[in-house]
Amino acid sequence: MKSIVILRLGHRPVRDKRITTHVGLTARAFGAEGMLLASDDPKLADNISDVSKRWGGDFYVRNNVNWKAEIRKWKEQGGKVCHLSMYGVNLPDAVSEISKAEKLMIVVGAEKVPFEIYELADWNVAVGNQPHSEVAAVAVTLDRIAVADPLKNEFSGGELTILPTECGKRVVDNRQQEQGSIE
Repeated sequence: MKSIVILRLGHRPVRDKRITTHVGLTARAFGAEGMLLASDDPKLADNISDVSKRWGGDFYVRNNVNWKAEIRKWKEQGGKVCHLSMYGVNLPDAVSEISKAEKLMIVVGAEKVPFEIYELADWNVAVGNQPHSEVAAVAVTLDRIAVADPLKNEFSGGELTILPTECGKRVVDNRQQEQGSIE
């Protein structure tokens, strides 16, 4: 199984809180094992961890990491680094190479990305050559490099499970002996 983590560079707690949260939630939903937050926001890390507790899976968030040290350590352990941007090789042209990585760190910025990231990355990948959300870039990339369909990921151990239904919504509370629905 592939090991994929997201490294979120920069995070302005007032401005980027929702976007960084959505980067983490998207990474979790599309198969990454965790997110490294290169900034200090323990509340955000707790909120994402709470989602894993309620909805299942083992996704983790490590808060206030040193991005340079994390990239160097990752590469020393044989991992590859993919920096998502508007610049670089177009994603469709890089998917086959990126997909071969068994240990992949995907870097997404918030603030201006230091040029050193472009030098440290094994791939600088353009997920479209137009401004858009880093949440979209993470989702598209994880979908394109997935071995199995990430939209069919199953998460075990959660307190809640959504059961697909044609109309309405059905959420099972796994904490109850009887499987009841929450409306």
